[in-house]
Amino acid sequence: MASSVNETVQRHRDAMRAAGLRPIQIWVPDTRLPGFAEECRRQSLAAAKADAADAGLSDFLDSALDDLLNETAE
Repeated sequence: MASSVNETVQRHRDAMRAAGLRPIQIWVPDTRLPGFAEECRRQSLAAAKADAADAGLSDFLDSALDDLLNETAE
């Protein structure tokens, strides 16, 4: 049975490669770990505090949004 699964997976990989794709591996944070939500909150609050301290950030973001909206309207 395992060889049948391995063959199916290999055929899928070969088809993906034939389509010009390649496999990659990425590592992401384990959201199941204890303390994950607390760390997300800590980092979010730190980012919000840094953003609030940047007086020109809001103007910059508004300008970027205006540019984007004007570009899509054309």
